[in-house]
Amino acid sequence: MAYVDGFVIPVPKKSLKAYLKMARMGKRVWMKHGALDYKECVVDDLKPSGMPSFFPKMARLKKGETVVFSYILYKSKAHRDRVNAKVMKEMGNAPPEMPFDMKRFAYAGFKVAVG
Repeated sequence: MAYVDGFVIPVPKKSLKAYLKMARMGKRVWMKHGALDYKECVVDDLKPSGMPSFFPKMARLKKGETVVFSYILYKSKAHRDRVNAKVMKEMGNAPPEMPFDMKRFAYAGFKVAVG
Protein backbone atom coordinates (compact mmCIF):
# COMPACT_ATOMS: atom_id res chain seq x y z
CA MET A 1 0.00 0.00 0.00
CA ALA A 2 1.39 3.42 -0.95
CA TYR A 3 2.30 5.99 1.67
CA VAL A 4 2.45 9.81 1.59
CA ASP A 5 4.13 12.38 3.81
CA GLY A 6 2.08 15.58 3.58
CA PHE A 7 2.99 19.11 4.65
CA VAL A 8 1.17 22.45 4.95
CA ILE A 9 3.75 25.22 5.31
CA PRO A 10 3.33 28.97 5.83
CA VAL A 11 6.06 30.68 3.82
CA PRO A 12 6.76 34.43 3.85
CA LYS A 13 6.15 35.70 0.32
CA LYS A 14 9.53 37.45 0.44
CA SER A 15 11.16 34.03 1.11
CA LEU A 16 9.26 32.03 -1.51
CA LYS A 17 12.11 32.09 -4.03
CA ALA A 18 14.54 30.74 -1.39
CA TYR A 19 11.98 28.14 -0.33
CA LEU A 20 11.52 26.89 -3.89
CA LYS A 21 15.28 26.70 -4.39
CA MET A 22 15.50 24.55 -1.25
CA ALA A 23 12.52 22.48 -2.45
CA ARG A 24 14.18 21.73 -5.81
CA MET A 25 17.25 20.48 -3.95
CA GLY A 26 14.98 18.42 -1.67
CA LYS A 27 13.26 16.84 -4.65
CA ARG A 28 16.60 15.78 -6.16
CA VAL A 29 17.71 14.19 -2.87
CA TRP A 30 14.42 12.39 -2.07
CA MET A 31 14.04 11.08 -5.63
CA LYS A 32 17.69 9.97 -5.69
CA HIS A 33 17.04 7.86 -2.60
CA GLY A 34 13.87 6.23 -3.91
CA ALA A 35 10.84 8.46 -3.35
CA LEU A 36 8.24 7.79 -6.06
CA ASP A 37 7.05 11.38 -6.37
CA TYR A 38 7.71 14.77 -4.76
CA LYS A 39 5.54 17.83 -5.22
CA GLU A 40 5.64 21.40 -3.85
CA CYS A 41 2.46 23.37 -4.52
CA VAL A 42 2.00 27.10 -3.87
CA VAL A 43 -1.56 28.12 -3.05
CA ASP A 44 -3.48 29.72 -5.90
CA ASP A 45 -6.99 29.89 -4.41
CA LEU A 46 -7.34 30.21 -0.63
CA LYS A 47 -11.05 31.03 -0.83
CA PRO A 48 -12.68 28.64 -3.29
CA SER A 49 -16.26 29.67 -4.06
CA GLY A 50 -18.81 27.97 -1.83
CA MET A 51 -16.24 25.89 0.06
CA PRO A 52 -14.61 26.41 3.44
CA SER A 53 -10.81 26.62 3.42
CA PHE A 54 -8.99 25.58 6.55
CA PHE A 55 -5.50 25.95 5.10
CA PRO A 56 -4.97 29.52 6.40
CA LYS A 57 -6.05 28.48 9.89
CA MET A 58 -4.03 25.25 9.86
CA ALA A 59 -0.93 27.15 8.71
CA ARG A 60 -1.64 30.01 11.15
CA LEU A 61 -1.11 32.24 8.15
CA LYS A 62 0.08 35.78 8.86
CA LYS A 63 0.01 38.88 6.67
CA GLY A 64 2.66 38.66 3.96
CA GLU A 65 2.69 34.83 3.91
CA THR A 66 1.48 32.23 1.47
CA VAL A 67 0.69 28.53 1.89
CA VAL A 68 2.72 25.71 0.40
CA PHE A 69 1.24 22.22 0.30
CA SER A 70 3.77 19.52 -0.39
CA TYR A 71 3.87 15.77 -0.45
CA ILE A 72 6.26 12.91 -1.00
CA LEU A 73 5.04 9.52 -2.25
CA TYR A 74 6.52 6.18 -1.19
CA LYS A 75 5.74 2.48 -1.75
CA SER A 76 4.92 1.98 1.94
CA LYS A 77 5.63 3.37 5.40
CA ALA A 78 8.65 1.07 5.68
CA HIS A 79 9.91 2.37 2.33
CA ARG A 80 9.40 5.96 3.60
CA ASP A 81 11.47 5.17 6.69
CA ARG A 82 14.32 3.72 4.57
CA VAL A 83 14.29 6.65 2.11
CA ASN A 84 14.21 9.24 4.90
CA ALA A 85 17.11 7.54 6.71
CA LYS A 86 19.22 7.83 3.53
CA VAL A 87 18.15 11.44 3.00
CA MET A 88 19.02 12.40 6.59
CA LYS A 89 22.40 10.65 6.29
CA GLU A 90 23.19 12.59 3.12
CA MET A 91 22.00 15.93 4.48
CA GLY A 92 23.78 15.54 7.81
CA ASN A 93 22.55 16.24 11.30
CA ALA A 94 22.47 20.03 11.05
CA PRO A 95 19.31 21.11 9.21
CA PRO A 96 19.75 23.90 6.68
CA GLU A 97 18.39 27.31 7.58
CA MET A 98 14.73 27.16 6.66
CA PRO A 99 13.00 30.07 4.89
CA PHE A 100 9.90 29.54 7.06
CA ASP A 101 8.95 29.07 10.71
CA MET A 102 9.59 25.40 11.53
CA LYS A 103 7.26 25.62 14.54
CA ARG A 104 4.24 26.45 12.38
CA PHE A 105 4.15 23.83 9.65
CA ALA A 106 1.78 20.86 9.72
CA TYR A 107 3.03 17.37 8.87
CA ALA A 108 1.57 13.89 8.87
CA GLY A 109 2.08 10.48 7.25
CA PHE A 110 -0.86 8.99 5.36
CA LYS A 111 -1.75 5.52 4.06
CA VAL A 112 -3.10 5.87 0.54
CA ALA A 113 -6.68 4.57 0.64
CA VAL A 114 -7.66 5.28 -2.97
CA GLY A 115 -5.02 5.62 -5.61
